[in-house]
Amino acid sequence: MSSMTDIVFLLLIFFMLTASVSHGLNLILPQAGGEPTEKQHVSVTIDKKLTYFIDKKKVPKENLEKALQKALKNQEKPAILLRAEESVAIKEAVTVMDIAHRHQYRVILAVRPK
Repeated sequence: MSSMTDIVFLLLIFFMLTASVSHGLNLILPQAGGEPTEKQHVSVTIDKKLTYFIDKKKVPKENLEKALQKALKNQEKPAILLRAEESVAIKEAVTVMDIAHRHQYRVILAVRPK
């Protein structure tokens, strides 16, 4: 009887873990430590004044899509490192994510470690 209890317990854990997997946006979160040897992404920064920057170069919101296309045109696996200040509304970050989705760019969300 104890082996049946073990099996049921393992099945319960399995279903709890698989049910909690989110099927939302496919974001890749950066890992702490170490720098990549080769630059594989373009950084998009949104500050609290809603100013957009591509690799530290100020870009008007209206020209963001064209500037990203130009910056990522020769990359094999284009990716955007999205850096948004904490106080920036989510709709501003979604603007960048929409551009990435239209052009099939990966989005890496930059976060600070706890």
